[in-house]
Amino acid sequence: MSSHRNDAVRRLAAPDIAARKGGEPIVCLTAYTAPVAEVLDAHCDLLLVGDSVGMVVHGLPNTVGVTMEMMILHGQAVMRGARRAMVVVDMPFGSYEGSREEAYANAARIMKETGAQAVKVESGPTVPETIHYMVQRGIPVMGHVGLRPQAVLVDGGFKAKGRDEDGRAKILQEARATADAGAFAVVVEGVAEGLARDITAAIAPPTIGIGASAGCDGQILVTDDMLGLFDWTPKFVRRYADLRGEIGEAAAKYAADVKARTFPGEAETYFSKKG
Repeated sequence: MSSHRNDAVRRLAAPDIAARKGGEPIVCLTAYTAPVAEVLDAHCDLLLVGDSVGMVVHGLPNTVGVTMEMMILHGQAVMRGARRAMVVVDMPFGSYEGSREEAYANAARIMKETGAQAVKVESGPTVPETIHYMVQRGIPVMGHVGLRPQAVLVDGGFKAKGRDEDGRAKILQEARATADAGAFAVVVEGVAEGLARDITAAIAPPTIGIGASAGCDGQILVTDDMLGLFDWTPKFVRRYADLRGEIGEAAAKYAADVKARTFPGEAETYFSKKG
């Protein structure tokens, strides 16, 4: 008898996302933990285990210090929480730029150890060849053009891209090369609306924007930004909640109850059984 379990809910995969080009917008958010993934799963087509986890969860100044082990750990957690949404794991800085063979080995490890459906890589001169190499060997790959968080030390900060003609042409070419290499979707980050629309029109895979206007085929935000967990968020983020404020208020109420000895009360206390 087969031990395979047939889930009632079919998980989305790369062909499902690719088929959404020009159709219903693709809804994406980041996820790093099982409980959050479980909540987001019903509302998202794709959950990205982003290397933003280094900044959001671990307090790093940028994403450069994120390791393979961190991405695998959080990828495993998200896969435990999500059942329907496609799960994509970012390949961290230094895991795919050296050689296509090393990139394939690291991507295969991520997919084997997490069960995720794809990996994501940021653009660069050598990356399209690497994407092609991995796709030809059975690994679905999502691309990423425009503002590249892993290049923050080269760029000198998180700066919008493609704002002059040279930069615009370079990013458009990177997007075409990424698509031609076989990426099933391309994240477009931190570019002007006109460039985002041009990229979306120029390539066959769907574009997923973050700070790239409504002209893309879908949108993604860092969930913690969207929920208002930080004092500051980028211009392109819309806050749909103020969890930082709510958590602070809840903690203040808890602290007051503890100091007043009103917590725990009878409802939260165990008592001896009466004989």
